[in-house]
Amino acid sequence: MKKRCSLLTAFIFLFSSFIITAQNFNENSDRWVKGWTNFSPNKTDYPEAEEKLPNIIANHTYLRNDVVYLMSGDVYVINGASLTIQEGTIIRCDHENPASLIVTKGSKLIAAGTKAYPIVFTSNKAPKSRSNGDWGGIVIAGSGKVNTVSGNGLIEGNFKPQFSIYGGNQSEEETTIFSHVRIEFAGNTSKRKEGANGLSLYGIGTASIIDNVMVSYSGQDSFNFHGGKNNMQNLISLKAQDDDYQLSEGFKGNLDNVIAIRHPYITSPKGSYAVEVDGYNSDLGYIQPNAVTDVTITNATLVNLSDKTNYQHTTAAISATNSALIYVHNSKISGFSDVVKFDKSYTSLPLLQKAFMMDNSFFNIHGEGVMVANQTMKKTSLDILKYNRFTKSFVDVKELFNDPQSNVNPKFQLKKSLNTYMVMQ
Repeated sequence: MKKRCSLLTAFIFLFSSFIITAQNFNENSDRWVKGWTNFSPNKTDYPEAEEKLPNIIANHTYLRNDVVYLMSGDVYVINGASLTIQEGTIIRCDHENPASLIVTKGSKLIAAGTKAYPIVFTSNKAPKSRSNGDWGGIVIAGSGKVNTVSGNGLIEGNFKPQFSIYGGNQSEEETTIFSHVRIEFAGNTSKRKEGANGLSLYGIGTASIIDNVMVSYSGQDSFNFHGGKNNMQNLISLKAQDDDYQLSEGFKGNLDNVIAIRHPYITSPKGSYAVEVDGYNSDLGYIQPNAVTDVTITNATLVNLSDKTNYQHTTAAISATNSALIYVHNSKISGFSDVVKFDKSYTSLPLLQKAFMMDNSFFNIHGEGVMVANQTMKKTSLDILKYNRFTKSFVDVKELFNDPQSNVNPKFQLKKSLNTYMVMQ
């Protein structure tokens, strides 16, 4: 009798835990988004630049918030110098000579904004004339571990080679402090076909702080991580042309409170994903198989603002290549064709199950759920989506969420209770 009571108690506890988790998931508090973000940056009337930054910063430099700065061309922070930016500072970035900020290995960027006074990097064009890729982006090179044969690499984009090396053995390095920062209209492709993303982090160290960062209207990736190890939180990508979050070369870490807002008509010709995870760089090789990219994504909202008139233009939310490892927890995926797409490196169902796991999550898609290069696994691959809730048929974004298309503060709480949706079994 005692044994039966114990089992019943355990069942009630587990059932109660699921209900509590589901309720918390559906609330998915977005308070961290308020106060420092801007979902209509093309309408914002920023003050004109007053002082131009030098193209070489070789000494410790402090940017004050009572000056609006112009960044033009490539600006390098070198020789172990620190560039410190005061909260509330605005940096206007040149579109005629597309600006990029490159913080070289051994140097440091300290950009610690606040909720009331975020730091803003934005286009120097006038309001209503800005667009994806007006200027380059921000590149930070560190000395953390990178899964390449040499243990390092050269920053993408044909920057000056003497300033382009990244990677090493300083996995605990404080490469940067980057908090409450907005990056708007970066990702220029006219000057560089690759490497000019909103924020590119190379070989980042664990002591770095990256949180409360919003990248809007990037012409390439919003966030691009090459190797390194770090846990980041409160990241927003708004209507990127290419991927929202691209992780490669053995990056290891957790991304918590992540938002990607895409539009079916804003995409790259080669295909764009909310999350693209590449286990290693096939051109550079890798040190060892167990050092592939391994990322945990928690409390994510990955949304394509599609409806039944345009959803055919979407692809999978997540792309996994070269044996990358991904765990998705307590997240929402909506508006895409599928949840995840795997390349040919995933050759069997056991490998898929080892490489990808998703739990306590929700998805609203118009495809089958999983795309695999190995067609023999097509029927069995859906097994990896077990125990997540989903819509029986595709639902338009406005019908699914509270206020997803707001230009002030979009809300992605489900209109219906999570428990009303089906469970994948």
